[in-house]
Amino acid sequence: MIARAFTGRPARTLRNHFVERYDRVAPVGRPALHHLTGPPRRAATAAGETRLIHLWAGTGHRHAMTEPAARTFARPACGL
Repeated sequence: MIARAFTGRPARTLRNHFVERYDRVAPVGRPALHHLTGPPRRAATAAGETRLIHLWAGTGHRHAMTEPAARTFARPACGL
């Protein structure tokens, strides 16, 4: 989805609690909103709380696989 909840600018992100709750009321205010949400995002990251952090997603995020990191890094960068 496209959301402005974390930075005030549209960005592709995975849906989570923060986005669901705050995206509708997020002001357009980059970089102020980015700095305002920084401390809670850092605290949530340190606590492993994915409901409150930005989970940026590119256009191919649905192609992500669960696998050992070694296998991921052994794959050619071109995605073959």
